[in-house]
Amino acid sequence: MKFITWIVVIFSAILFIGLPVYSQDSSLTVIGPWSGGEMDAFLPVLKAFEEETGIKVEFLTYRAEDLSTLLPAQFTAESTLGDLIFMQSWFIQDQAKKGHIMDISAVITEDDFIPGSLDGLKVDGKLYGAAYTGKVKPGFWFRKSFFEKNQLTVPNNWEDFQALLEKMKGIEGISAPIASGNGVGWPLSDITEHFIVAFGGTELFHNLINHSIHWNDAKVKEIFENRLAVLLKENYFGEPSEWTMVLEKWWNGDYGLFFMGSWITGMVDDPSDLSVFSLPGTQGLVFAPDYLFIPAYTQNPENAKKLLAFLVTQGQELQVQQGGHLATYLNVPIEFYPEVDRNVAQILEGKMALPDLDDTIGGEFQSKFWDQLKLLWVKPEQVDDVLDTLESVFEQ
Repeated sequence: MKFITWIVVIFSAILFIGLPVYSQDSSLTVIGPWSGGEMDAFLPVLKAFEEETGIKVEFLTYRAEDLSTLLPAQFTAESTLGDLIFMQSWFIQDQAKKGHIMDISAVITEDDFIPGSLDGLKVDGKLYGAAYTGKVKPGFWFRKSFFEKNQLTVPNNWEDFQALLEKMKGIEGISAPIASGNGVGWPLSDITEHFIVAFGGTELFHNLINHSIHWNDAKVKEIFENRLAVLLKENYFGEPSEWTMVLEKWWNGDYGLFFMGSWITGMVDDPSDLSVFSLPGTQGLVFAPDYLFIPAYTQNPENAKKLLAFLVTQGQELQVQQGGHLATYLNVPIEFYPEVDRNVAQILEGKMALPDLDDTIGGEFQSKFWDQLKLLWVKPEQVDDVLDTLESVFEQ
């Protein structure tokens, strides 16, 4: 075992030749995935911390895919490239179990954040990470001008939703009421998750993630068959096509509705013409925050805690004002958001923040989920086969 340990340490040392030297003074190093415009929008937040505290902060850009390999090697050698690192929740939880991440239970107050947003960062009741701003998948986007021109209204219940789709179907020149953005099977997966939450509830959604309920259970089948497949059979969804191409066609009026995350506000010509609604009765929304943690091997733990506490509170207030971000911190005033983001933030109010289902389960299930949804979209009568196939992944 000692020999293996030394091999890992030596490998880690070789691996990190050429990387920035870790500073041992009072300054801090933050690692995140952003570059270009996204980085430019984040750096002023770090600058505000520097001005308030006098603590210098350096930002380094690393992709999460690279960090998932680099960081464990460093942690094995009881060292770290950064004092505060943005990374996925599964990684934070996994490394916390191994003792590589600092307990921050006393650094932030959990009740100050969107319910559910910190759940994936806990181990044995202790909190090892925090949630920064994020993106939400709120529901069906539409152009205000399209609704006004065709005298359409936002639905208040399932019957209203069906009536809206039927009315859209009769609009001249429209290909289908709902655009079916696709790629590997996403965003079809996002649409499906939204239906599961709307008609099965947040508990069922979590139970599917941890597989305490089977995919071919009668409750799940009812949602797929009587809510989703029934719309597919009525041709209310368009044919699946690459999502950025579909986005352009939807914007040009080929479709009435488009299911997408809140980042869509930065992908259209006139965000002020955008609006969105969730399926009536939805109590939770898939929300993808940027998560951050403090490695156990930081040389500046107290300063790192100060920075983390700043970022997830005051930092979020600063970040949302620049657009394209939604706060997990409940005390961010709604007035701080640009108008289009304000509308999305209001939809999120009172809703439970949920993890992305297929991203959380991952592995073989994710690819199978995507493939089966592509099948369901063209053969909605095969609900039973689709659900049996998804369940078979867990029986292997």
